[in-house]
Amino acid sequence: MKRRLAILAVIAAALWMLPYGVDSYAIHVIDVTLIFALLAVGLGLTMGIAGQVNLAQVAFFGVGAYTVAILTTRTGLGFWTAALLALLATAITGLFVGTPALRVQSHYLGIVTLGLALAFTNWVTNASVSGGAEGINAIPVPVLPGVDLSSEYLFYYLELIVFAIALAFGLFVVRTPLGRRMRAMRDDPLAAGAVGVEVPMLRMTAFALASVYGGTAGVLYAGLVRYVAPETFSIANMFLLLAMVIIGGRQSLLGCVAGAVTLSLLRELLVDYPTYAQVAYGSVVVLVVVFAPTGLAGLPARFRRRAAAQRQELRPFTPFAEAPVDAGASRLLEVAGIGKQFKGLRALDDVTLDVGAGEIRGIVGPNGSGKTTLFNVVTGLYKPTTGEVRFAGRRVTGASPYRLAQAGMARTFQNLRLFRALTVRDNVLVALDRTRTRSIWRYPLWPVGVWRHDRDLRAAADELLARFGLTDFAGALPGALPYGIQRRVEIARAMAQHPRLLLLDEPAAGLNGEEVRQLGEIVRSIRGSGVTVILIEHNMGLVMSLCERVTVLASGRIIADGTPAEVATAPQVIEAYLGDSMADTLEVPR
Repeated sequence: MKRRLAILAVIAAALWMLPYGVDSYAIHVIDVTLIFALLAVGLGLTMGIAGQVNLAQVAFFGVGAYTVAILTTRTGLGFWTAALLALLATAITGLFVGTPALRVQSHYLGIVTLGLALAFTNWVTNASVSGGAEGINAIPVPVLPGVDLSSEYLFYYLELIVFAIALAFGLFVVRTPLGRRMRAMRDDPLAAGAVGVEVPMLRMTAFALASVYGGTAGVLYAGLVRYVAPETFSIANMFLLLAMVIIGGRQSLLGCVAGAVTLSLLRELLVDYPTYAQVAYGSVVVLVVVFAPTGLAGLPARFRRRAAAQRQELRPFTPFAEAPVDAGASRLLEVAGIGKQFKGLRALDDVTLDVGAGEIRGIVGPNGSGKTTLFNVVTGLYKPTTGEVRFAGRRVTGASPYRLAQAGMARTFQNLRLFRALTVRDNVLVALDRTRTRSIWRYPLWPVGVWRHDRDLRAAADELLARFGLTDFAGALPGALPYGIQRRVEIARAMAQHPRLLLLDEPAAGLNGEEVRQLGEIVRSIRGSGVTVILIEHNMGLVMSLCERVTVLASGRIIADGTPAEVATAPQVIEAYLGDSMADTLEVPR
């Protein structure tokens, strides 16, 4: 920590003294570079941290600059009053641009946001209020008591202070619960929703943050140059900004800043060779994408991970404390007449079952029988074609996954869906955090409260990891761990939600005999802590040893439901799933 503070102090001193060693042209280049670095931080928050393709950042930049220009020159408002209104206008624009993210993702979202950016450029080029192609000049100089901001040397200090605050705030967001939820949404939005992340609200929040950074850059640009014109906010500059973020490292805000500084200086060096400049930008972007997908900022982390190989050990699981079952919820889950049609395929057909509180219910059946589809319907990933789902007495048919997760329903997946770019600890932290996205106001107004909440979450995460024997793997990326440990991490993440109902989708798949035995102990302890468990599993020995009741599906229909002994000897189950030899070898506990 002391070393980091010393390095930060040296950098701050160097930046503060920088104007004393450069001429007037160089300080102008530095001022513009700071503005592009601010834009890159906003774009990094949206694209790199939240995973939302945003090609409208230059439009946010333009909205901020043009709003200041129009309000100061057309209505006579003071610069700072116009600046506040400009930030409000860009925030509203950001919410509008972010609305398509609720419906489309990936390159489709990129096309939509690019179209909106083109629409903005077309409007300012042709609208009379924006000065058309000639733009708006004579923007008044910002007024600060005792500071002549008409001097680009002094304006640099204003930019530097604003940029430092904006970067510090961005880093604070990334390293606290809001940023973790954004990164989880980026890695796997489906799994993020399943652990309670409010994905729709979070997408809008990401665009709102990007727009505020873009608007702030626009305000500073208008105050610096005191002239705005359409060519500044062109698509060419948008792609230059995109190149800055990709080259520097879109998943690191400091990398975005480094990319902005590097390309801004490169642009100045190649200012007399525009054709070569475009080729150079494109070539560097291609090389980075192919050989360093996480950008220049990701290279040190890759080397550290290779050098940090050390002995790691899976420790024993510590059982949960016993807890009584809620007697008021005798039927925790009720599924009535559920059907699910996928065009010509009927995956579920009139499935009805009740799961009592405190029960371990097994669901078995051949591949393709509809087991995982039933889980997906219950947890809100699919909307049923027919029927109704009730949870704890409430109708939840078609509810969003994040709402069901917040209500106390947790699950694992047949194919592991851990957040691969987050550490094991961060995977658990995302699930532990019950903060609603609407509380984002605390970040600018009460950051101390956010920091304290994050500190408490980290303590709870370390306690849960210790219970599951995962302490040695807390700082590791899940993809680097053995498969059996990844399975345990996913169960730990699900239990971090403090669920009332836990749905396990083939948790024993790929585990060896000892790992299956440990899994049985974990599931029994989870039920003993008061959590109801529903288990999809092909390991019939595990099912028969754990479950009080077993439901058998075949071709989307329930063909048997009863105790393990009843199901194991049912002729229709033997014919459709077990077979005579398997049925003979099963030992049903008494």
